[in-house]
Amino acid sequence: MRVLAIDTALGACSACIVQAGETVPLAADTIPMERGHAEALMPLLDRLSAQVDGGFESLDRVAVTVGPGSYTGLRVGISAARGIGLAAGIPVVGVATLSAFLAPLMVGDKRGLFTAAIDAKHSHLYIQAVAPGGRTIIPPGLMTYRDAIRLLGSGPIIVAGSAAAMLAAEARIQGVDAHISDVSAFPDIAWVARLGALADPAQALPKPLYLREPDAKPQDGARIARQ
Repeated sequence: MRVLAIDTALGACSACIVQAGETVPLAADTIPMERGHAEALMPLLDRLSAQVDGGFESLDRVAVTVGPGSYTGLRVGISAARGIGLAAGIPVVGVATLSAFLAPLMVGDKRGLFTAAIDAKHSHLYIQAVAPGGRTIIPPGLMTYRDAIRLLGSGPIIVAGSAAAMLAAEARIQGVDAHISDVSAFPDIAWVARLGALADPAQALPKPLYLREPDAKPQDGARIARQ
């Protein structure tokens, strides 16, 4: 299976093409950015396609990060993935951003509570924590650092994500044994591809995963009631 993975959920515009079972992508590119994903993504995908025999026609599946992340970034990536899937007649699957951070933590013999933490601003974070063996301790959610530390227990915890340093520092203040694995602002795109290759297209739908209400809300006070 040949998978195209796309990530525009957070602080980068990333994509890669991976042959399932291979450790190194056939082609990959990542451009760190907070804004401008819409302008950068399609040229990036064109460059990757040109590096792989058969281009887009050789793909068997498209995987795209579905959140949590920025509203604009998620729409850019998901729209592109759906468009490519429709044109190529192949399935498109969604990969949760927190899962993409968690996956590399769970490889190997590390011991602890595997935790993905993404900065959500305003003293909040997006978090998910999984125990060895795969049991969910904290499901994907939005909460304060204090609430997250309370739910994590006594540790040890192994943390990755843009909020990893802050969460680990706060955890240590509370006496929790915390180890930082990665402080990247975006997940490794190759792991997005690997998770996408394993996903069930009937279950892992390419739909945005919003864990927070949008900041912009309708002004109900100025709305005229329908008769």
